[in-house]
Amino acid sequence: MNCVMSYGTRGIAVSLPYAWDVTILAKKRMPVPGDPHAVIRGALDSPIGSGRLNEEARGCASACILVCDVTRPVPNGLVLRPVIEALLAAGLEAKAITVLVATGLHRPNEGGELAAVIGDAWVLERVTIANHFARRDDDHRLVGTTRQGVPVRIDRRFLETDLRIAVGLVEPHFMAGWSGGRKLILPGIAHADTIAAFHAWGMLGHPRAATCLLEGNPLHEAQQETLGMVGRTLGVNLVIDHERALSFASFGGIEESHTAAVRFADPYFRLPVPRRFPVVLASGAGFPLDATYYQTVKGICCGASILAPRGDLFVVSACSEGFGSTDFRAAQERLCRDGREKFRAEAASRPRAHVDEWETMMLLKALDSGTVHLFSGGLTEEEHALTGAVRIIDLPRELRAAVESSLGRKIAVLPEGPYVAPEVSSDAEGGSS
Repeated sequence: MNCVMSYGTRGIAVSLPYAWDVTILAKKRMPVPGDPHAVIRGALDSPIGSGRLNEEARGCASACILVCDVTRPVPNGLVLRPVIEALLAAGLEAKAITVLVATGLHRPNEGGELAAVIGDAWVLERVTIANHFARRDDDHRLVGTTRQGVPVRIDRRFLETDLRIAVGLVEPHFMAGWSGGRKLILPGIAHADTIAAFHAWGMLGHPRAATCLLEGNPLHEAQQETLGMVGRTLGVNLVIDHERALSFASFGGIEESHTAAVRFADPYFRLPVPRRFPVVLASGAGFPLDATYYQTVKGICCGASILAPRGDLFVVSACSEGFGSTDFRAAQERLCRDGREKFRAEAASRPRAHVDEWETMMLLKALDSGTVHLFSGGLTEEEHALTGAVRIIDLPRELRAAVESSLGRKIAVLPEGPYVAPEVSSDAEGGSS
């Protein structure tokens, strides 16, 4: 059979012989309403934990709307105009409304890329559009410190506005449990020092810092504390299907609307599996998430979550923009030079992670699971040597060799990579069958 894996913008077909015991793990089909604009209107008309938007905006002189950066396929083009129109109808002036791209420590989105993020020329022409810059000290203000010791410094443009709104995409996240909602604030518009403390080994090394886990997750708890420090914030939280069509939207208080979206999404994304697999084939989720090796780590960690001990994980990821940041490259260089244990011990000794080191920390968990094999057309030979993975030269031949040598010729395939959340039953932990 041919299985199309998400890879870049077009995908890549992989042939899987019928003699193999193949388990395809794909997102369950979601309902997709015929009119996505009606879904947004319905959410705005039925707030959860807040008044209607025009009521919340009454008497406000300014507003700041957070959106995800280009690494997330959020359908902002459906959301921003009706939200802004409601603000204008409530008496706000267009010049007093800012759409702030929550870049975290990613690069700013500019030009055509920014236009793609906003998704609506009407919005671009009427309100202020700006990027968050985590390293600009004067752009941030300290609002408190979490119980875990994370000093919370947040972008002033969001803190010092009358009305705060976050537009997020809810999907599984390999550290914070679920994306969306509070994640646009921390780490989305946090200072670099805050982000570094938030991603320290003491946080990421916790067993509850994992996909689809919120209760007891130290990252989620820090994000919730941050919401209390920031003050009242509204949220629009969206869920999209495997073809990135809008399936669900919720509006209201940021926590309440996020909870509603997670409740809707959970049964579609979370996939119970009866066992671990000796061979797993996963993707980096396709563009935009697989544009760099930095983001590809999410797909690697997803596949590793169901890999049998000492198994073989094959990952396909285009990496069309290359490796990632210079900071991430430096972390990978240290990992390759020092080895896993020394790297882990040194990272654990510090209260703050080095910038972008956290992706390497999460990669360590996957590398501990088995052998990672990487197929990518976007990395140089030098960059492949820094991935911590075995470079795939001939994907069909190398995949066949691994499966044919495994017990029962079993393989699990995750065409969408980290856009699903496979979950091994507790009685199957520790082996495969």
